[in-house]
Amino acid sequence: MDSVDAVILPELDTSGVLRPLDDAQVRVLRASGLVKLTPERRSWRIRPGGKVGAVRAGDLDVQVQPKVGVVRLLFFLGYAKDPRFRPEDVTAAPASGLWPALAESLIRQAERALAGGLLQGYTSFEEALPLIRGRVRFAEQFARRPAIPLPIEVQFDDWTVDIVENRLLRTAVRRMLAVPRLLPSARERLERLDARLAGVPVLPPHAPVPLWSPSRINMRYVPALRLAELILDNQSVEPDAGGIAIAAFAVNMATVFENFVAAAIREALGSCPGVAEEQYRTYLDAEQSIPIRPDLVYLVDGRPVAVFDAKYKLEHPTSGFPNGDTYQMLAYCAALDVRAGWLVYAKGTTPPERKHIRNTTIEIIHHPLDLLRQPHEILDDVAALVRRAAGPSAY
Repeated sequence: MDSVDAVILPELDTSGVLRPLDDAQVRVLRASGLVKLTPERRSWRIRPGGKVGAVRAGDLDVQVQPKVGVVRLLFFLGYAKDPRFRPEDVTAAPASGLWPALAESLIRQAERALAGGLLQGYTSFEEALPLIRGRVRFAEQFARRPAIPLPIEVQFDDWTVDIVENRLLRTAVRRMLAVPRLLPSARERLERLDARLAGVPVLPPHAPVPLWSPSRINMRYVPALRLAELILDNQSVEPDAGGIAIAAFAVNMATVFENFVAAAIREALGSCPGVAEEQYRTYLDAEQSIPIRPDLVYLVDGRPVAVFDAKYKLEHPTSGFPNGDTYQMLAYCAALDVRAGWLVYAKGTTPPERKHIRNTTIEIIHHPLDLLRQPHEILDDVAALVRRAAGPSAY
């Protein structure tokens, strides 16, 4: 096996490592956005660039490891997109690297999905055929072949394996197969899955991920489909201009956290009488010249009752959370005329803390979430936060 230059960086590392890089490697790493590169002593210093994930290109393997671990990262990503995503949908070992975790989880879920056979369904096709099948598309026929009887433009439904669920699954399998240097055992199992999905078209590169919804018919596919969506949304695999195979999975951890918190709060508010609006657009001033956009606002009968903002920041051991966040939340509360604003942080060294703002009735609550706890414990913590924020005393 060719030697591999592995660069592994913790998410919060500030010193980085020095590596000699060629022009192609510099181009790939910069395009990924995963790391920052600084020339230094005929080499390049590689530092985390605000994202977590991994890039493989040729013999270079760069990983920025999330503080919460790969398995929890994948859960946060999946839950933010679909709150029905379960922790058990990610089946890799907690200590797995990103590529092994993605590959192993996809393999296990896809094998379970296909254990009962390939799912089939009716799909609508539009084709030009030498005979009539289904409905003739007269407008298209006259527009394309006004004086030619054959072929005939038709639309028909067919019972086939060419359905959205199978297309998603096969495209995710192909995407993983294109990752350089997977373990031979993982590659072999992925190739077997790909063979079982023979006849199913692969989605074109950069095509939008098609929509699907859980049903009684596709229930056994659901965990695999959720994972396939996660892979297709965040992982890119393509050849470089120099012919080097490149695989990249890079996500902004602050965005992941904000989306996860918004989804968890929205779900917890589901049993409450009001509605939750994300990225709530309004103005700070009566002249409507200063726009503001809190992460999430809870409204009852059209009136704001609580406002939430997620911050992927750590609490300083001595100075606490940044004062600027509190000033911002105070502005939100004043503009929305609510009594409590909730700042949800990724981690803290103290329990939730209330700040009573002088000469007002406004309270700002700093609520740290311990992201190293089990997923159900994190969701329970968010639910408890919502019960306090949206309870009767908030009206």
